[in-house]
Parts: sequence; structure tokens; C-alpha cells
Amino acid sequence: MTTATTFPNPNYVPPAAGSSSGAPGASSAAGGATLGGTNFLTLMLAQLKNQDPTSPVDSNQFLSQLASLSQVQGITQLNSSFSALSSSLVSTQALQASTLLGHQALVASTTAALPAGGSVSGAIKVPQTTSQAVVDISDSSGALVRQINLGAQATGLANFSWDGKRQDGSQAPVGQYTLTAQISGATAGTAVGTYVNGTVESVTMGAGQTGLTLNVSGLGSVPFANVQQISH
Repeated sequence: MTTATTFPNPNYVPPAAGSSSGAPGASSAAGGATLGGTNFLTLMLAQLKNQDPTSPVDSNQFLSQLASLSQVQGITQLNSSFSALSSSLVSTQALQASTLLGHQALVASTTAALPAGGSVSGAIKVPQTTSQAVVDISDSSGALVRQINLGAQATGLANFSWDGKRQDGSQAPVGQYTLTAQISGATAGTAVGTYVNGTVESVTMGAGQTGLTLNVSGLGSVPFANVQQISH
């Protein structure tokens, strides 16, 4: 008569053919098959049928093995649920992203593109209340083209608009311009961020960590995380 043996661990994988290791936790089985829940129950029932009547299986051990099986199956089902949820969230995000087309996105940028006969609008991030905030617009050579005085500003975003004119009132040529901002009373090294508005022309759903990317006019591809504000 067969001697009572320990129930198999639900994570146990039979050793590969020719292997000297028979310990639980082996990562692969002969032919690449793994021991699943059904296999585990089959082995458990076989051992119950062939146990030694004089040395029956410990009931505590039996319950412990059943609990382990339940835990493994629960994790498998949880992984499947998370996978389904992830797919659902991607679809929802794609649908929501489509509503952004044609809207204005305020994006962190130190440059702005001036279109023919057009203008540039944006904002600066004021780190502290100030009596005066100024935006400087320079050309590719570094020469100052226009200075916009925003006056006193509270902490937060302060909007500005450039009509495309130079300081003398003449029209500035089409091209890329550099934006810098300063505020009165700021301590040395205090950064004043600049932001530019652009129209959302298309949306790209990236894979992995790439995430949602907006194609914004005059600014190119912009990660959604870099967008400060969306407006009509």
C-alpha cells in the first residue's frame, strides 16, 4: 500500500527530463508544460485515494494546500481583470482625446512661431506677487524684438499676447522667436516659466510610457503631461 505523501505545491512545476532537481518551484517542465490548477487537483485526489489508512493525510495540510491553490487562481483572475481594465481605459482615453481637436493647448515653451500676418498668445508663470512682470521676445540672433509689460501680477498664470509687431511698430518677419520673462522683486535664480498657446491638430495614442501625445500647431508633438491648460 502506498505511503502518505505531501500534497504538491500549486506553484510546483515538474523538473525537465534528465534534471537532478525535483524540488518545488522549478520553473519549467518537460516539454515546456506547467502544472495548472486542474493538474494540481488531479494529483491531490489521486493521493487521497492512495493514502495509507494507518497514516492519513493531515487535515491542516490539506486545507493549507487548498488555500494556496485558491490564492494562485485568484491572482491569475486578477491579472486577467487588470488586462481587461487597461484595454478599456485606453479606449476611453482615445475617445476623450478626440474631443481635444481644434482646442487651444497652453504648453510650456521658450519659443514661439509667428505665422504670416498672425499673432502669438501665451502666459508666464509668476512664482510670487510682483509689482511688474515683463515678457521679452527676441529673434534668432538674440536681438530684442518686442518687450511686453504686464504690470503688477499675482502668483499664478499671467496671460500675454503679441501682435507680431516690433517695438517700433513695424511688422516682424515670420519665424521662430525666443521668449523670456522677468518679474520685479524676485530673488536671484527665480525661474519664470513661459507658455505658448497652439491649436490641437491631431492626437496620437502612444504605447507603454509614451502615453497621449498632442500635435500642436507651431509647437509640434507635445506630451499631454506638458499641457498646462486646454481652452476653446
